[in-house]
Amino acid sequence: MEELQRYLNHSKIDVVFKQSKDDFVVTEIPLYEFSGEGDHLIVKFRKKDLTTWDAVRIFSEHLGCKSRDIGYAGLKDKNAMTIQHISIPKEFEEKLNNFNHEQIKILEVTKHNNKIRVGHLKGNRFFIRLKRVNLIDAKKIEQAVESIVSFGMPNYFGFQRFGIEGDNYKKGEAIVKGELKERNRKLKQMFINSYQSYIFNNWLSKRIEISKLVDSFKANEIYEKLQLPLDVVKEMKQQEHPFKLIPGDLMSHYPYGKIFHIENLKEEAEKFFARDRVATGLLCGKRVKKAEGLASEIEKEFDFDTNEDGSRRFAWIFPEEVETEYKEEKNWMELQFTLPKGSYATEFIAEVIH
Repeated sequence: MEELQRYLNHSKIDVVFKQSKDDFVVTEIPLYEFSGEGDHLIVKFRKKDLTTWDAVRIFSEHLGCKSRDIGYAGLKDKNAMTIQHISIPKEFEEKLNNFNHEQIKILEVTKHNNKIRVGHLKGNRFFIRLKRVNLIDAKKIEQAVESIVSFGMPNYFGFQRFGIEGDNYKKGEAIVKGELKERNRKLKQMFINSYQSYIFNNWLSKRIEISKLVDSFKANEIYEKLQLPLDVVKEMKQQEHPFKLIPGDLMSHYPYGKIFHIENLKEEAEKFFARDRVATGLLCGKRVKKAEGLASEIEKEFDFDTNEDGSRRFAWIFPEEVETEYKEEKNWMELQFTLPKGSYATEFIAEVIH
């Protein structure tokens, strides 16, 4: 297995990435066009060094409205320059005209019929600057980006999901096991969601490890280790995509659509390679569809009762509009790309530099 370990080890590209307003810019892509009329003001604004909740609080204090009356589609990073939208009841229009804050700039105001709700976004556009990038590493980064353009990338939850200390999932696990009480409902939900995300990431790592084994070794060398039938391993080896589908996987049309179980592995693998659909992973909990067959045998290792509703999450995503520009005189590599909602730019960077 020494050969396997050498294959699985990654060599990190030694560059500097710092989340800051100069080197990390996020632009929200709304789910729909705003109508230009209705009972809600839609405020497009740019913020720096503030969380979305900070910005909502600042707006509510200035306007004299309640924070819960302000709608937003998603939470944006604090250590970044971000452009996003909020909705405000139109009776606060006059006060909005006098809004001024050194960390928030209003870019545009329009109207819409409905309040913006969490999840009402198509995705996010990112600009990221990597520093101390020498010419050799620039070539490696460009090759890694080409691979992402060709095949997509794993849809891991980013480190932000796990809190400042990275251990929110431990609190979530303790709550689920009855070892910890948390009276604050929002905090409790956040901790349990972090635990669900941690388990999902572990499942995804397991599936990627299996995929690499399938790609790297002969079918008769690994089918017993993987506890998969030899004919299935052979069929997996024929799949063009590096992430291998398994019979019983729960698929979803991409970038949105119905969830369904695989019936024909070869056909679904071809459609996955064509970006028409992807496998989904389990966010464990109640009232959620589960994988079947061989995929279920792997998934059940990561299925725990969280006493919360579960869901499915894309195992894989396909970044769009990917651009790179190397500025040799400054040793900077600048990247731009678009990700679907719920996906993490920091994971794109992790894929590039590892």
